[in-house]
This record gives sequence, C-alpha cells and structure tokens, in this order.
Amino acid sequence: MSTPENEIESPETGDATAEAAADVVAESASVDADAPEAAELGEAEVAVEAEEAVEVVDEVEEDPIEAKKRELRRQPGDWYVIHSYAGYENKVKANLETRVQNLDVGDFIFEVVVPSEEVTEIKNGQPKKVNRKVLPGYILVRMELNDASWGAVRNTPGVTGFVGTNGPTALSIKEVLQFLLPRAEVRKAAAAKAAAAVGESVEAAAAAASNLVEVDFEVGESVTVMDGPFATLPASISEVNTEQRKVKVLVSIFGRETPVELGFNQVEKL
Repeated sequence: MSTPENEIESPETGDATAEAAADVVAESASVDADAPEAAELGEAEVAVEAEEAVEVVDEVEEDPIEAKKRELRRQPGDWYVIHSYAGYENKVKANLETRVQNLDVGDFIFEVVVPSEEVTEIKNGQPKKVNRKVLPGYILVRMELNDASWGAVRNTPGVTGFVGTNGPTALSIKEVLQFLLPRAEVRKAAAAKAAAAVGESVEAAAAAASNLVEVDFEVGESVTVMDGPFATLPASISEVNTEQRKVKVLVSIFGRETPVELGFNQVEKL
C-alpha cells in the first residue's frame, strides 16, 4: 500500500519541473517575439531588392537625349559657334585652349568642342571606323560672354569670327543637342520609343531604322536632309558615291554653304 510520501512529489522534483516549464514558455515567447522582427526584416530586404531592381531598369531605360539635356542645363555659360577654315578645326581648338590658360580666362571660357561622330567607311574593301566632323569649318565654345572672353576667342589664330547676325548668338539647348549628341544615341533613343509603341524589341527597331535604301541620285540634284543635325534643311548634291551608298551635299549653315557627307537614307528627293 502506497504511503502519502510516495503520492506527493518532493519539493526538489517540483522545482525542477517548474523550471523546465518556465524555460519552454520563455523559448516560445522568444520565438513569438522574434517572428515580427523576422517578418519586418524580410519585408525590408524585399523592399530594398525591389528598389534596386527599379534603379537598374531606370538606368537601362534612361533616354540619352533627356540625360544630355539635364547635363547641359546644369553647366555654366552658353554655347556659341565660331567659324574657321575647314580642315583646321582641331588646330584652332588647341590654339584657343592654350590662350584660355595664358590669358587666365578659364573662369569665362569653359569648353571648346569640334563636333564629330564615329562612322564606318569602306576603304580598299575593308570597313574602318573613323571620326568625321559634323560641322566642317565650325567649332562650339561654351562660355560666359564678356569683353575678356570675346577678345580671347575672336583673336585666336584661325578664328574668322563668331556666328550671329548682330554679334555672337547663343545656341538653344535643342541646337546644342543636334551637334553634340552622337547620332547613334539619337537613333537608339528613337528606336526605343518606336519599339515601345509597337511592342517589339529595341534591337529589331534599331536594325530596321539603320537599313540603307538604294536610291538613284545625281550631282546637282536638290534634296532634303532627313536625319542628323541638318534634318529638314534643303541641300544640293555635289558628289555621289554609289559603292558606299553616300552623297556629299552642300547645306547652307549660318549663311555659308558647307559640305556634308550623308547616307542615301539620310536624304530625300524633292
């Protein structure tokens, strides 16, 4: 027959059981307390990843034209055009940059650019990438116009004058973009917009936009420029290169006829 001592747990056994139960409850409470923190951490990580993904998409889809516009608006000074003798643009640029340092007018004259673009020419049956001047005989200068900066530019060897009817005339942002932004970037941006409109890939749209069109042209024929910084301007054909599918046209720029080489697909007969 059992005694009362056998039926009732000893104080030591009861204390151990209570401590074990307390540990279990504490662990459970700790897990429950950590759960919201883990959930919040997970949500934060997802938010960061989503934000990074948006940033990557924005970088990929950024319009180079709009990016260049923002850059131009942030820069000090205005853009002016000076003319020189064709073929001496780079020499005049170097002369002007030297004068800026020697005359200490760097606070007024910020940048000198000979607009050019990289094109592929066929020479001896082999494609070759070359830099071609966009505005033969012209140079762009970003500057704050005053007596000191005007004199430094105007008296540079090789400079024949500023472009402007009644003195130097600053270019608009749109005009600067036409001369400074590589045409490949412009075509890519246009292709991206066209692709988004019809739901096709940018690569396919760009390839379609770059296809050359066979057209018969004759020297002396009048055409309209359809692409590049001289788009919509009338021109007269001076040379035709059927092998390279290019024409050289004379375009009136700032009152002077300037030779410009264009692809067959960049001009249209009147």
